[in-house]
Amino acid sequence: MARAEPSAGPAPIRRTEARAGIAADAIAVSALIAEGRPVILKGAACDWPLVRAGLASPTAAATMLRAVDGGRPVVVYVGDPAIRGRFHYTADGTAMNFTSERAALGAVLDRLLTLPDSEEAPSLYVGSTDLDMFLPGLRAANDIVPADGTFAEHPPLASIWIGNRTIAATHWDMSNNLAVCVAGRRRFTLFPPDQTSNLYPGPIDPTPAGQVVSMVDLRAPDLTRYPRFADALAAAEVAELEPGDVLVYPALWWHHVEALDGFNILVNYWWNSVPAFLDSPMTTLLHGLLSLRGRPDSEKQAWRAMFDHYLFGPTETATAHLPAIAQGPLAPLDAMAARRLRAMVAQKLNR
Repeated sequence: MARAEPSAGPAPIRRTEARAGIAADAIAVSALIAEGRPVILKGAACDWPLVRAGLASPTAAATMLRAVDGGRPVVVYVGDPAIRGRFHYTADGTAMNFTSERAALGAVLDRLLTLPDSEEAPSLYVGSTDLDMFLPGLRAANDIVPADGTFAEHPPLASIWIGNRTIAATHWDMSNNLAVCVAGRRRFTLFPPDQTSNLYPGPIDPTPAGQVVSMVDLRAPDLTRYPRFADALAAAEVAELEPGDVLVYPALWWHHVEALDGFNILVNYWWNSVPAFLDSPMTTLLHGLLSLRGRPDSEKQAWRAMFDHYLFGPTETATAHLPAIAQGPLAPLDAMAARRLRAMVAQKLNR
């Protein structure tokens, strides 16, 4: 029995904007990210040899991957057919509903090619695997090099995802993303960052794959338990991708990713256009749980004003009235100033 395609639940109104006629070597990712919304570049990677191989057959795509296999074991996530492809928590939220193992890439490809495309098949995927480390040479003929030089200035992490009909539950990433649908079809359901509360984020630790995920099952949302999710759906948009399509979207956008065919490959590039010496804002959030969350509401509101003044408002608001020599940590950061500030934070924490 053929496996039915997952439903996206109540259909969001908006479809992600699609633009045609932009070649891979003409992509200006900085300008696209500055627009602040996802965009599909139709067929921008259609000339990739791996895309053409995938259109020929899953076996042809797998053969091309085998040819550049670096020999390192990959991490494989395996779910029972009962999870219906959705890698998430167990029903009681105390554990994951899947297992992981290490295996040779060739063995994983063999298994994927022999699995039936049916509801009785296990869910199987190789997730976020570094291209340069595990498949050296693949990018020689299958790569995105933006015309604006962004990746030269801010080298991305290029990863590959390989699997059958699987679902990455709604989550967010700290980096901008350029995702290439290589083999099989993909459906991204995207939510802007201001919908975070309406998505009912799960535990910060542990998580299914390192990122916080929504507790709502998009295929069958329980609006009695998660009523604000209806507002999230009203703000959502759907990006339907075919092989060769490229999806670009900004950091911190939540996204639910469905692989819609029995064999699929996605390649994505993560990057942030900031200096390497900047720390992760997630560290700030975790320390905020330690230092702010338990304080009285009146104090928290006062600290909100402090953060607006020093962090979220215009930089000159906190510095314009101070001589440059007196600005200290408020001065523009460079690598040396970042080291001094990091040492100051470490000293405060080490009490």
